[in-house]
Amino acid sequence: MKSWASVLRFAAIGAIVLVSLVPFYALLYLSLKTPTRTFFDGALLAPDFHVANFADAWQRSNIGLAMVNSLVITVCAVALVVALAASAGYSIARFNHAANRAIHTIFLVCLTIPAIIITVPLYTLMRAIGGINTHWAMILLMASGAMPFAVFLYTGFVRTLPREVEESAIIDGCSPFGAFWRVTFALLRPATAAVVILQGLGIWNNYGQAVFFLQSQSMRTIPLAVSMFFQQYGAKWHLMAAAAMIGLAPAVLAFLIFQRFFIKGITAGAVKG
Repeated sequence: MKSWASVLRFAAIGAIVLVSLVPFYALLYLSLKTPTRTFFDGALLAPDFHVANFADAWQRSNIGLAMVNSLVITVCAVALVVALAASAGYSIARFNHAANRAIHTIFLVCLTIPAIIITVPLYTLMRAIGGINTHWAMILLMASGAMPFAVFLYTGFVRTLPREVEESAIIDGCSPFGAFWRVTFALLRPATAAVVILQGLGIWNNYGQAVFFLQSQSMRTIPLAVSMFFQQYGAKWHLMAAAAMIGLAPAVLAFLIFQRFFIKGITAGAVKG
């Protein structure tokens, strides 16, 4: 009976993996098709291996500059989120008074608000402060959008850590601020990895806000560079897929780097929090 249960379990896992890989295979398949073919013309399991699509997509969309823009916005926004959310999560978890509980509730409520709802007032604000087509405004916007979930995750994770960790550091001569950054923050690596992966990928792939606030060609991010194949050049599926594959590579690399901390951060922070 146990052997059959194991077989069924592995079969289910294999089926889930295959289903999850279908979109990636479809994207790779389309990126290697010749320009004269559309969608899935020809053999389904044997693409044309037309690698010139990648060079063509790189040149037409200027995706190299788009990757630099996306990298600057993502790295700076994620760094800001980690620094502020870790501090806020620590304060909320360790100092349980009415003000902190109210702030935590506000962050939780913010998780339920779709970002698209506040796009119009944000656009008005961005124009007023000169934030359209600037990195700094997009960084602040992305960081503020990612902050509620990050605070929620850090708060839950800090609550699982014993207070004796900071107390020992303070006895050894650290200030409370120094004890947090030198000792406690080092123990928050799983939560930090979860924040970097989840929020970093969200910022890297953001299109809804970027299309409003980054209108200049020199400020395009990867999603905007990919979308141009549906606008300026019409529906060029092979070039769109090739550009998407190029933009996907850094995200996959980041996930591979942080994946060993990812599950631990999610379970400890979200479940126990």
